[in-house]
Amino acid sequence: MQLDTVAIVTFIILFSVLFGACSSSFNDFPIEIQPAAAEVPDDQKDRSAIALVRQYAHPVTGAPRDYDPLLSMIGDNRFVMLGEATHGTHEFYHERLKITRRLIEEKGFDAIVLEANWTDAFEINQYVLGKTKHKNATLALAGFTRFPVWMWRNAEFRDLVESVRSINDSRTRGEHKVGVYGMDLYGIKESAAALVDYLRRTDQRSADQAARRYECINRYRRIEDYAMAVRYDPKASCEKQVTEQFQETENVYRIWLKRGNGQRNDELFAAYQNARVVKNAEIYYRRSLDRGFSSWNLRDTHMSETINALADYFDAVGDGTSKIVVWAHNSHQGDALMTDMGESGEFNVGHLMRKAHDGKTVLVGFTTDRGKVMAAREWDQPGEIRTLQPALPGSYARIFADTGIPNFLLTFRGNERLSKELSSERLQRAVGVIYVPETELQSHYFQARISQQFDAVVHLSETKAVEPLGLSASPRADE
Repeated sequence: MQLDTVAIVTFIILFSVLFGACSSSFNDFPIEIQPAAAEVPDDQKDRSAIALVRQYAHPVTGAPRDYDPLLSMIGDNRFVMLGEATHGTHEFYHERLKITRRLIEEKGFDAIVLEANWTDAFEINQYVLGKTKHKNATLALAGFTRFPVWMWRNAEFRDLVESVRSINDSRTRGEHKVGVYGMDLYGIKESAAALVDYLRRTDQRSADQAARRYECINRYRRIEDYAMAVRYDPKASCEKQVTEQFQETENVYRIWLKRGNGQRNDELFAAYQNARVVKNAEIYYRRSLDRGFSSWNLRDTHMSETINALADYFDAVGDGTSKIVVWAHNSHQGDALMTDMGESGEFNVGHLMRKAHDGKTVLVGFTTDRGKVMAAREWDQPGEIRTLQPALPGSYARIFADTGIPNFLLTFRGNERLSKELSSERLQRAVGVIYVPETELQSHYFQARISQQFDAVVHLSETKAVEPLGLSASPRADE
């Protein structure tokens, strides 16, 4: 594309401003939210809340029955959304593993969905199902190579993967095995390549057609280059090509699904999902700089649709109603309409799942007060063990810490008194893959009504960072 000097200078200025102000437009893993600064309420207002939380808190001590109240509340619900307040905290992974194992063993859950790219997670799925040559989970996790690699390529997540593999290996032939899947829409080129590879094994003619269509995207070294090109030349858009490929792949999948033979075809479902990733990711990047376009809403819509597509698939090929547990950040899992995100027009996976499956979805949040966290200082920089500042006065985490109970569970369903007390707006912290303690309030806090945002909350007062696997993350803490 030839641009004159004025156009080039204009573009550089525009892109620099937009990229700096809205990193989530182009980054494969944006900071989870962009909260508005909020006035910290007087600490005296929280005394009654502290007393009531202390009364209803169920201590989490490491005992096998720690989560009995949560399992009881979940009952026959088929979707359980397990959050996290940061992307780099050991205890969030560890406690979610304990809950997930019980959901699998006691409630019959048969799928785990991650805030991860489809192709990366599908390699884990193949490992836990015993369909790859990887000798252990650490090798299976090697595919997570993009920033932030420590989010899934860590010792804590490895423990989940090995645990699921062990459960599957213990099941007899014919018993349904537990799968692990990704629901994010990044990795557009990886999904395109995976679909073409599948078609080469099943239909060479269709593979050639798909390769020609995806060349429209693949000719760009980076997907960000494609977004920039389309902004200045709409004719460069690949929308037509990726949409046609998705429609063809979807038709093949739907025809197979309607036959209703009850046999699994995970490779065909993965092909359908990869085609959908390419279609939606193309929209995400092509429109990321459009005024008024919410890349957040598109991303969370894609993620919720992935969960629903998995549920439909397993319902069709299984012997009963599927049950799915989801691991993602609090900002995706809690109902966004109960936060100031909702007030700005943003929704999320938790809200969409509640809306689509009223009475069948449980949203569980996680909070912490202080400790260490694995996070980067800037985008695409190495992860470091950072010092997580104590929760601010007026925040939910501060209320929870001030109870004096180190770790505990709160369930809101069926507890009108507690729900009412914790339904007023207070600060809530969210740390994604970047942590900026110098601007703690502005960068990492937003307003929320936690008892309406979640059905239950697990608070872990002092936490430590995840342990990366085979990475050069800095061990230096930033006291």
